[in-house]
Amino acid sequence: MNAVLKTIGIIGAGQMGCGIAQVSADAGYKVQLYDVSDERVQHGLATINGNLARHVTSGKMTDDERSATLALISGSSDINDLAASDLVIEAATEDESVKRKIYAQVCPVLKPEAILATNTSSLSITRLASATDRPEHFMGIHFMNPVPVMKLVELVRGIATEEGTFATAKEFVASLEKTVTVAEDFPAFIVNRILLPMINEAIYTLYEGVGTVDAIDTAMKLGANHPMGPLQLADFIGLDTCLSIMQVLHDGLADSKYRPCPLLVKYVEAGWLGRKSGRGFYDYRGETPVPTR
Repeated sequence: MNAVLKTIGIIGAGQMGCGIAQVSADAGYKVQLYDVSDERVQHGLATINGNLARHVTSGKMTDDERSATLALISGSSDINDLAASDLVIEAATEDESVKRKIYAQVCPVLKPEAILATNTSSLSITRLASATDRPEHFMGIHFMNPVPVMKLVELVRGIATEEGTFATAKEFVASLEKTVTVAEDFPAFIVNRILLPMINEAIYTLYEGVGTVDAIDTAMKLGANHPMGPLQLADFIGLDTCLSIMQVLHDGLADSKYRPCPLLVKYVEAGWLGRKSGRGFYDYRGETPVPTR
């Protein structure tokens, strides 16, 4: 375990935050999970407990290991409880104004030497760092979803990120038994720069009537050997997240090839955000998902 880091603070008890909390505790770090309401924190802790219980059932860990991992995780809706953290990872919604407000609240609480990181999947690390009191100790540590399963973490330095900050982040990721890929600070980094335009193109293929939802997903699963089809994957990521990443690419690179498909915009406007809302390119309200187009 990294000698410098003992306590990891996580901001946001959603899917990503809980996943990062789980793998950090599993690696032996003390974890402090924070969210704005006790209800969200409790829901997050229950999610982690459920995930670990499934690991016990499938034989991936013993019940004693599950208890030991859970014992390392505390949850709270008081931001001051993050004060002891050596590294704080912000895993809030993919909205720059929300993240900036969080940094304004958390920075005064943190130790001067504490590292602040963001799990953003697309936003400028340099710009986010400028909203903190520690740009030298700020960087992107982008985990993939679902965190306990996915082996990759993208590390992204801002223009001010110090070498020591980067080295500590690299050691931390290695201690979680995940693989680092280093990306430069350009919109959407590596994975989403390639993945999201592919998903957007799949939505255009649907929008233009080239194929149905089922035809497109089957074609990419069997024709390109993808584990899940692009529309199924979009629903899993969340269509609102897909749209926000495409908008970041379009705004940041000013290239028409990144224009979000109007059908994606329409689905988001309808509140059909994918799995989390019950409907997206598939309807999840019944026994099995049914294509919506």
